[in-house]
Amino acid sequence: MKTAIEAAGKTDIGLVRTNNEDNLGFDVAAGIFVVSDGMGGQAAGEKASRIAVDTVLDYFQGLKNPTDSKVITQRIRGVSRGANQLASAVLLANQAIREVSSRNPQYLGMGCTIVAVFCRGEKFSVAHVGDSRAYLIRNNEMHQLTNDHSLVMEQVRRGLMTQDEAEHSKLQNVIVRALGPDESVEPDLQDHELKSGDTLLLCSDGLSRYVKDSDMLEIASTGNDLGSACDKLIEAAKAGASDDNITCLLIRAADQPWYKRVLG
Repeated sequence: MKTAIEAAGKTDIGLVRTNNEDNLGFDVAAGIFVVSDGMGGQAAGEKASRIAVDTVLDYFQGLKNPTDSKVITQRIRGVSRGANQLASAVLLANQAIREVSSRNPQYLGMGCTIVAVFCRGEKFSVAHVGDSRAYLIRNNEMHQLTNDHSLVMEQVRRGLMTQDEAEHSKLQNVIVRALGPDESVEPDLQDHELKSGDTLLLCSDGLSRYVKDSDMLEIASTGNDLGSACDKLIEAAKAGASDDNITCLLIRAADQPWYKRVLG
């Protein structure tokens, strides 16, 4: 059965920061959804995250159809064409950030994280670099799809730190992979089935570090108004004393109404 997508997103400066370095963007018709968290201070982080979001959106909006095989790098085996397209868009974003940084001293060293989802039909792909996250909510359960590219999570994966220690470490914000710092970057890629009733949550660490998974699940699963759910997620992060910018983007899949299927 054909799947219909709805989405809503919100970004907030938060309680402490003087500017918002997070950005988000989406195009339901193109099936592309993006969240990015900037790094670099002053306006540099905000610039980097805006470039990343715009570049990824432009890439998918420029494709003539969802099956276009346009890639700018060697095709990555083991993942779908859609995932390869995401990888291309992320690599283009990395190039764009570095080009702007090289031409403007005030943006030198800027960078950002990124998490992006590409939906087409009954499938979706995920690409991410850094610690902005993607979650899947299905059958009233929430599953974290992405693994943070952070120093503490690298230590957890190597058995040098427990998950609890990582969650309370002062080094949580040390990122080991991002867009901008290096000439080349390798996004993590995934492919998944998209089922009616699924909800995807993309967010920056200003949300995920300060709101428990159980609370995010309850908020994102309650009611049909995704915009209102985004507002509540932002408020939950503030109530949890988030000291960062806060961004969330909710994507929900539903069976397309019969009349829309009939009318095309």
